[in-house]
Amino acid sequence: MTGARRSSDWGFPRWRGYGGSRETTTVRLCDRHGCEDPGNCPAPKSPNTPERWYFCQRHAAEYNSKWDYFEGLSKEEAAERARTEKRDNDGYAESAHYGWSGSGDGSRSADEMRALEIIGVEADADFAAIKKAWREKAKQVHPDLKPGDAAAAAEFQKLQLAYDILRQAEERRVWKG
Repeated sequence: MTGARRSSDWGFPRWRGYGGSRETTTVRLCDRHGCEDPGNCPAPKSPNTPERWYFCQRHAAEYNSKWDYFEGLSKEEAAERARTEKRDNDGYAESAHYGWSGSGDGSRSADEMRALEIIGVEADADFAAIKKAWREKAKQVHPDLKPGDAAAAAEFQKLQLAYDILRQAEERRVWKG
């Protein structure tokens, strides 16, 4: 056993630094001539082939802007492919009818439904209608118009809280969708 050394990569604590014996990793470079960025975005070389180019994000966006899905197909073949894909995908579009999608169909939380009831609008009202109804009710019980009226102040606070709940929910919907 001459020259054999025991590895220092065993047990705890580690006897070498964490980056000490890291092997080189293969990085695929962008297939665009002259680009040195990593090529981690596959793009098809031509329709109906498994061969791929590998571009960086910048060159993949450039490549995709010129990509023609129907390239190399005759007019009839392109029309047939478009028709079959539309037929195959129509089932997904039709199924959206049965999902939870719009206001008043289960997409609002219980807090939002209580807030809508306080403001006095229907469950399927859009945010513009909610805001209009809130303004009308808030003007009636605003503390500046009814100074010293504790009941009006409490009602105004209730309306304000309900509006804040609905406004935040609308902001979440806008950010998500």
